[in-house]
Amino acid sequence: MDERVITNHELKEDNFEGTIRPDSIDEYIGQKEVKENLEVFIKAAKMRDESLDHVLLYGPPGLGKTTLAYIIANELGTNIKTTSGPSIEKSGDLAAVLSTLEPGDVLFIDEIHRIPRYIEEILYSAMEDFTLDIIVGSDSSSRNIRIDLPPFTLVGATTRAGDLTGPLRDRFGIVAKLNFYTEDELKEIILRTSRVLDTKIDENAAIELARRSRGTPRIANRLFKRVRDYALVMGSGCINLKITKIALDRLKVDALGLDETDYNLLKSIIEKFNGGPVGIDALASSIGEEATTIEDVYEPYLLQNGFLKRTSRGRVVTEKAYKHLKLKENQTLFGEADEN
Repeated sequence: MDERVITNHELKEDNFEGTIRPDSIDEYIGQKEVKENLEVFIKAAKMRDESLDHVLLYGPPGLGKTTLAYIIANELGTNIKTTSGPSIEKSGDLAAVLSTLEPGDVLFIDEIHRIPRYIEEILYSAMEDFTLDIIVGSDSSSRNIRIDLPPFTLVGATTRAGDLTGPLRDRFGIVAKLNFYTEDELKEIILRTSRVLDTKIDENAAIELARRSRGTPRIANRLFKRVRDYALVMGSGCINLKITKIALDRLKVDALGLDETDYNLLKSIIEKFNGGPVGIDALASSIGEEATTIEDVYEPYLLQNGFLKRTSRGRVVTEKAYKHLKLKENQTLFGEADEN
């Protein structure tokens, strides 16, 4: 089965992101408030000749958290070491990463909410005092070893800020939420990508791509790459509006960025639960997905754009969704009116 083309999670084909990633805050498009604040904090840290406070970046996948981590390191003029929460399974894994850091380095931990709790407790002293206390051996032969660490900046990224414990969250001096991008910002990102990849694109085509990219740069760049193939095979290599519409229609990404997965979720609520409200677990069972996948991958864009809303009793399909699906409210997919 093919991967969902507009998922906001990283796919193997997205490895080209590294070649188009901006290197500085000035080149980074969007997230204006976050950028402006980071620029001040970085300049102040450099003026004081201190390491930057630890940074927590949170928000839906694909909005540029990893890119910002690299930019922070570039702006500080230091190296960056990267790892992820799931890959740190024992204290030795954390010690191995921390022991390679040089003064002022940036340590980027993606999916930091998935660090095991007992590892998280070891991380506290590393973040606060730049020391690492680990226990080696077992039972009567166990002993505590303290390792001094150079001052460093931890940049943590998460899609689920609510899953972080209070003590860990409190140790980040800088906390920034990344929001979905506007169509104008996405258009600028697409135009920049076209320049970096040396591919011509009409402005109208860039606008159309931006409109269907779900407010997410990762999706915008992925769609650009696929539309570029259609332009090469079906035209002269220049991406125009006609080819863009043909390509995106064939990829089953509609005019507002919804695809078959979104349609299936919305239709399931309408067909099986009369439009809602429905609890997340019941909804997950009805479409054969994990509840966390619905919350992290499917819902954010649908909620942001008013196709779905959360209530105290569960998820409810909105009037906007009925109109987009060309259904009357309280009408089932089979044309029968709901008597209630």
